[in-house]
Amino acid sequence: MITVNNVGLRYGDRKLFEDVNIKFTPGNCYGLIGANGAGKSTFLKILSGEIEPQNGNVALTPGERLAVLKQNHFEYEDEEVIKVVIMGHSRLYEIMQEKDAIYMKADFSDEDGMRAAELEGEFAELNGWEAESEAAILLKGLGIGEEIHTKKMADLDGAEKVKVLLAQALFGKPDVLLLDEPTNHLDIKAIQWLEEFLINFENTVIVVSHDRHFLNKVCTHIADLDFGKIQIYVGNYDFWYESSQLATRMSQDANRKKEEKIKELQAFIARFSANASKSKQATSRKKLLDKISLDDIKPSSRKYPYVNFSIEREIGNDLLRVEGLTKTIEGEKVLDNLSFVMNKDDKIALVGKNELAKTTLFKILMGEMEPDSGSFKWGITTSQAYFPKDNSEYFEGSDLSLVDWLRQFSPKDDSESFLRGFLGRMLFSGDEVLKKASVLSGGEKVRCMLSKMMLSGSNVLLLDEPTNHLDLESITALNNGLINYKGSIIFSSHDHQFVGTIANRILEITPSGLVDKQMTYDEYLENQEIQQQVAKMYS
Repeated sequence: MITVNNVGLRYGDRKLFEDVNIKFTPGNCYGLIGANGAGKSTFLKILSGEIEPQNGNVALTPGERLAVLKQNHFEYEDEEVIKVVIMGHSRLYEIMQEKDAIYMKADFSDEDGMRAAELEGEFAELNGWEAESEAAILLKGLGIGEEIHTKKMADLDGAEKVKVLLAQALFGKPDVLLLDEPTNHLDIKAIQWLEEFLINFENTVIVVSHDRHFLNKVCTHIADLDFGKIQIYVGNYDFWYESSQLATRMSQDANRKKEEKIKELQAFIARFSANASKSKQATSRKKLLDKISLDDIKPSSRKYPYVNFSIEREIGNDLLRVEGLTKTIEGEKVLDNLSFVMNKDDKIALVGKNELAKTTLFKILMGEMEPDSGSFKWGITTSQAYFPKDNSEYFEGSDLSLVDWLRQFSPKDDSESFLRGFLGRMLFSGDEVLKKASVLSGGEKVRCMLSKMMLSGSNVLLLDEPTNHLDLESITALNNGLINYKGSIIFSSHDHQFVGTIANRILEITPSGLVDKQMTYDEYLENQEIQQQVAKMYS
């Protein structure tokens, strides 16, 4: 267990935390959430001891071990992969190093023998004889094959290094596990494996993630960092989000009778209890949900942008026809004879391991790149709005204020009042609309690009990884906006819930061709799993 007592931290005049008093208990997974800049990663560093709070203290139960997902991907460049994983249990690794040094001595003394015996006893207590096999199992689960286990970290690519550092944090069954964005750079199989690992993990987990599906899958509680405090809520991210929205509606309607509010709360809890995660934690979570009272749920200070894509012209049946698109970039054939027809009401998710292939297809469809062969044709009733993965060309070197930047893309109303109102709905208020477009943060640039698309009134949207750089609030708002959009969409994203709630058709670009499935993302993943199981049976 890890206990936080009266913790406070300020940076200059800015208060991050004040009088934080909470306990993180075994058997639970806590999703730490908060607006960008609220101090989530800083709080994890306080818990790990990397940063000292100005007030209060953090106490770990004596004898317990805490593990942290390292963020420096170049820390172990000269070390073997398997050893890096075992380093996650520092005491065990120290014993292994000391043992090896003693046994390597040419003049092995009686004292050395006694010390070696002590170390062997502690080594066995710490399950040292199983260390390499446990490390190998973790690596395999995350998609790191045995042929890589003895390589140096310097020989691995970025995604592989992330997986090794994650295996290091998970190694040796730590009593408290701190994970800051553990799904970054992981493929879908590795994420699914990690979800199952954490669902069955019996100790304490505290995780920061922008992946709502991941938080919904693994979290028993949400630790909400808001108003400089941290409030613990039972349930996963969706439960927290819906309960905070419910609390906001209730607080705005102060005249409604308490009995009516209680009935609404009970109906809300019943719905979420019925849909509890199918994990070991589901039964206990349901019991906790049933105990929630009206005073337990509170409005959030979070602000959500208003994302609403309207269409100016009704779309016809003839949208897009792609025939035989082929493209080679720097010697790599990224698109190979790609053909498909986009239909009315299609919301297509582009999936596949090759990121360049997806981005190349977007660029070709928007006329930014020529194919080597093949063709495509947009229907005459279509109008397209595009969100590129790299938006830097729209902002670099721009001396325009945010209002003037957006004015370029407002075909009907370019008045100051309209543009300020529009930007306000996208969370740019007051003097923020006057700052230069070139100095915006990554998340602010994304909100500006979405504003540009909303102003276009297009009936077909093309979005290449639009959730990159966005906080949970903006992702949720964009997600809801695209669910409600009346036009057609073709998009790519690594956000499971984003893809799962929007797409009704999946196009997977593979080295052997295009896989085209008229189904949801979860149905597609389930179908893939069944095919793999069948293939194993006959292999």
